[in-house]
Amino acid sequence: METERNLNSIYRNAVDVIPREELDRRLRSGETLRVKLGIDPTAPDIHLGFTVVLRKLRAFQELGHTAVLVIGDYTARVGDPSGRSKTRPVLPPEEIQANTRTYLDQAYLILDRDRAEVRFNSEWLAPLTMEEVIHLTRATTVARLLERDDFQKRFRASDPITLTEFLYPLMQAYDSVAVDADVELGGTDQLYNLLMGRQVMEYYGKRPQCILTTPLLVGTDGRMKMSKSLGNYIAVADPPEEIFGKTMSIPDEVMPDYYALLLEEPMPAAEPVEQKRELARRLVRRYCGEQAVAAAERHFNSVTRGGVPDDIPEVRIPSGGPVWIVDLLSRAGFARTNGEARRFIRGGAVRIDAERITDEEANLAPEELAGKVLQVGKRRYARLVPPAEETP
Repeated sequence: METERNLNSIYRNAVDVIPREELDRRLRSGETLRVKLGIDPTAPDIHLGFTVVLRKLRAFQELGHTAVLVIGDYTARVGDPSGRSKTRPVLPPEEIQANTRTYLDQAYLILDRDRAEVRFNSEWLAPLTMEEVIHLTRATTVARLLERDDFQKRFRASDPITLTEFLYPLMQAYDSVAVDADVELGGTDQLYNLLMGRQVMEYYGKRPQCILTTPLLVGTDGRMKMSKSLGNYIAVADPPEEIFGKTMSIPDEVMPDYYALLLEEPMPAAEPVEQKRELARRLVRRYCGEQAVAAAERHFNSVTRGGVPDDIPEVRIPSGGPVWIVDLLSRAGFARTNGEARRFIRGGAVRIDAERITDEEANLAPEELAGKVLQVGKRRYARLVPPAEETP
């Protein structure tokens, strides 16, 4: 009975299990498995969609297996072509390093840090000689690479595919060779890469890894997979009021998937708005703590009544002349970079006392800002207060 319960915890919400009989055998054998999950730190935040596979990795940890987190600090320089219609931009090393730090901090909200082995694939990919790279390329064929749906579509559309992108699945597969993976996890969009891992491990004389994929969580738009680039995401590092408010915007028809994939339980029988409120409370509690739940719900209630919440933070206006709107957004903590602040302005998401700001280069007089409310989107507010020297 215990063994069957353990197997159920592993196979719950699984889509592809390859080969199922082999993974069954390994799980029943009592051996400690090395369960790999690759993370390319191409963005600073983990969203709820990625937590689905992280929770599956945690399920393996709870059965005594070793979670092997492979940080793709080297493959991030190439960019995973999965689901892409064009080549990814190359990230600078310092951005990759910064993203890695936040990724790990957020991943440990779910994973057991003490039972996680963290490896960086620059450790084995960077030292490869040209001879060794050529040897790796012999593990597959161009025909096999072109079977990949992403490449097929781009090839038919005469969109460029670089040789570097062809190398990506081989590099990810070589990660499995380097860490001696017994199992590799990923979303369903990673199936091609994971299968390549089996092929390359066999080429190098290793026992091929088993594969388990998890579903892709639909974003808050109810149509596309959750993605930072599509803007339909809820990040685990979002402020509690953001998590609550975004959860309340999820379309009714995809709510059962959110309960199944994020909470691993059926949706309660209740009115749709209460189903969303309960999910929002649970998510805020999980990622922000119990103390944040009531305040996040009060904030949402206030905003939906059309008013400005009472408990919004204050932001001190800098002294010394006109204030650039982009700097003001950063000072308020609403934008991590100038580029992000500019995107908010271009998207019409920035208001001051309900007046939309459309000029990215706007410089605003401090005396005209004092006492006003800065708003980004539907749920983020800050009250602007005078510079320190003007405070009585």
